[in-house]
Amino acid sequence: MSTARTAGFGTGVLSRAAALVHTLLTVEALLLLACAPGLAGLLLLAPDPANLPLAALCLLPLGPALSAALYALHHRSADLTELHPARAYARGWRLGALPALRLWAPLLAWLTVIAFTLTHFGATGLPGWWAALLALVGAGSLLWGAHALVLTSLFTFRTRDTARLAAYFLLRHPRATLGAASLLLLAAALTALLTEALPALLAAPLLLSLLHSSRPVIDETLAEFTARPPGEEAGNEHRL
Repeated sequence: MSTARTAGFGTGVLSRAAALVHTLLTVEALLLLACAPGLAGLLLLAPDPANLPLAALCLLPLGPALSAALYALHHRSADLTELHPARAYARGWRLGALPALRLWAPLLAWLTVIAFTLTHFGATGLPGWWAALLALVGAGSLLWGAHALVLTSLFTFRTRDTARLAAYFLLRHPRATLGAASLLLLAAALTALLTEALPALLAAPLLLSLLHSSRPVIDETLAEFTARPPGEEAGNEHRL
């Protein structure tokens, strides 16, 4: 094999496609493995509103798992000879599990309160427009959570600073917020029309799409609020 052909190995279109598929499959498998205890618990729960607090407990591992997956996808390589998605996932878990949990646990608790209230709304005696308001607040909280998840996965900030930046970017970058909303609607539609397992099986592609739509948020955070994501050496960032 010639030197020119050796130097080009792993950088062609097919190689980049193979690298992407390999990374997505590896990250998906690791994410499902990290969430396996919680997912098993969800399967045992009856679809009863009274089980919402238990369902929230089962979903606690999901936050750190999603954070590690975002980190691994952000640092993916397009070179077939430089693939280390499992190593990147493990590094993302080590760096981001606790910060992600600090944001994910309160968000999950808040969404559980909203969901519990809506499923028992008839007993509250409140006017009907309160239900619409609660649903709107819940949707806004999910969008805030999407921005917060991206920020805490790729950057090192104090928890309250991440929360403030996520709220700031909700209106600062409406296209990024709309992109996150589209992905949430897609996941909800897949769950309602097909099966709740499908969004879990497609988590890696959905998270990659979230990174694409969050590019303005990532770029502004890099330019205005920090020098470089944690654990990332100069010139090592993979731009999506």
